This record gives sequence, C-alpha cells and structure tokens, in this order.
Amino acid sequence: MSVVRFGVSLEHEMLESLDDYINDNQLANRSQAIRHLINNNQVEKKWQCNHIVAGSITLVYDHHKHDILNHLTQIQHEYQEVILSSQHFHLNHDKCMEIIAIKGKAVMLTRLADELIAVKGIQHGKLTMSRAD
Repeated sequence: MSVVRFGVSLEHEMLESLDDYINDNQLANRSQAIRHLINNNQVEKKWQCNHIVAGSITLVYDHHKHDILNHLTQIQHEYQEVILSSQHFHLNHDKCMEIIAIKGKAVMLTRLADELIAVKGIQHGKLTMSRAD
C-alpha cells in the first residue's frame, strides 16, 4: 500500500478540534487521526449496510440479581451462531463483567447486544464492532 500526501485546509476551530481528538485518543499525529476517523466512518457504513463485522459486547452486572445469569445464558444460546466465545470476570464480591466476542451481520450483533443490555440488572453494557474483512 502506497502513501499519498495531500494538503488539508481547515478553519482554526476545526483544527483545534482535530488536535483535541489526537490528544483524547492518544494518537501520534494528524495523519494518524485522519486515518482513524476515515476507518471509523468505513466501519459505521458497514454496520448500516449490514456487512459481516466482528466485535464484543461488554456487560457489567450484580450476579446476585435474581436469575440474571440464566437469562443471559438463554439469550446467548439463541445467538450461538454469532458468538465466538465469552469470558466471565469477578470484579468484586457482587459485581461481574462478561465480555462476549462476536462475528456476524451487523444487524444480528446489534440485536443480540440490545437484548443482553436490556436484561434487568445489567448495570452497564456496550457493543463495539469493527470490520471483519
């Protein structure tokens, strides 16, 4: 892959915003920031076009909540064709974190994440997807 250099003209406020983005995301320079932003845009388009993507669902919950583990397991069994693996971590005596690795059509992964995050007792849930090609 060859690198092409080009110039970019931005208003001062927009350039400050780009530099803030670089700092916030600990990127090396403006070129890396622009690549990062373009890649994020490509990934988002793939989500919207329902392409095959890979990602993870992170859940944090109190495992003492009534029947939460059974409910989470039941949902995951319904989506076994897109679940690659899952890991369960004990954060403290009450709180657990589960990370579920997934791969499939974006709409299916989004549906799975929405169902899991909506389970009563989930304190935090997040879906992250990236290109799988």
